[in-house]
Amino acid sequence: MLSSSPATGPERFFSTIKRGSLTCCGFVKTLTLAGLMFMGVGLVALGEEEKPKFTIKQIMNKAMKGGLCTKVASDKASDAEKQELILLFTALVANTPPKGDAADWKEKTTTLLACAKSGDGAKLKKAANCAACHMLYKGK
Repeated sequence: MLSSSPATGPERFFSTIKRGSLTCCGFVKTLTLAGLMFMGVGLVALGEEEKPKFTIKQIMNKAMKGGLCTKVASDKASDAEKQELILLFTALVANTPPKGDAADWKEKTTTLLACAKSGDGAKLKKAANCAACHMLYKGK
């Protein structure tokens, strides 16, 4: 039996559908549209690249000029320092060089990161050749 008081909550929603003011087809279209909007927002978010955590200048000052890379290569670094170097070199891979071929940059910096992760000091020292990279990629 129907009561004279207005429906609230789910009863109100379903009674609206039953009366035909919000048809089932319209309801499906609305849900589909909402889903597509959320997917679009997700795709836009995926398309945006995250900025690297550190700039090239910050990485060079800390890892190279600051001596962290040399310390890790000579096996005198703590575990925390090794992890810091890996973090810095991970950001270096994500950066774009001021000049030169970006694909070649990615290859060289990825090799540098792999050497830092491997713990092989000789390989790291060889990969961390400042002059070779500066000639190819450094701006002014």
